[in-house]
Amino acid sequence: MEEKVYPMTLEGKAKLEAELEDLKVNKRKEIIERIKIARSFGDLSENSEYESAKDEQAFVEGRISTLEKMIRFAEIIDDRHVADDVVTLGRTVTFIEMPDGDEEVYTIVGSAEADPLEAKISNDSPIAKAILGKKLGETVTVQTPGGSFEIKIIKVEKN
Repeated sequence: MEEKVYPMTLEGKAKLEAELEDLKVNKRKEIIERIKIARSFGDLSENSEYESAKDEQAFVEGRISTLEKMIRFAEIIDDRHVADDVVTLGRTVTFIEMPDGDEEVYTIVGSAEADPLEAKISNDSPIAKAILGKKLGETVTVQTPGGSFEIKIIKVEKN
């Protein structure tokens, strides 16, 4: 079975590695200490502190496993051989919605490092799928579950 590849920028991979290191070095120790303290309270069957710490431990271990897999199968985006005016992963794109002209700016990243609050959208999102490979000045139709709309690419920046 072929493993999933996680496209990402060097910056994105570094952030995942830092998160993984923090979980392994700091968070694990904190949770183990919380479990020890909760055990000292006695009866574990009605011990909410113990249950909470065990739940958090399960979440952290799951996240560690996920991060290790993402890092192991990371594919670093290399756009050095792509023209500067072409939308690729790792580039920041400014576009306007047609016909009203609302301007939006997003950086296209792999799903592992997507963060809408930082204007980083996944290459799997409808907007990214529509504009990847397109050039500066092109008008593109974006298909979404709620319908379609057109955008015009007005700026493409390497990061």
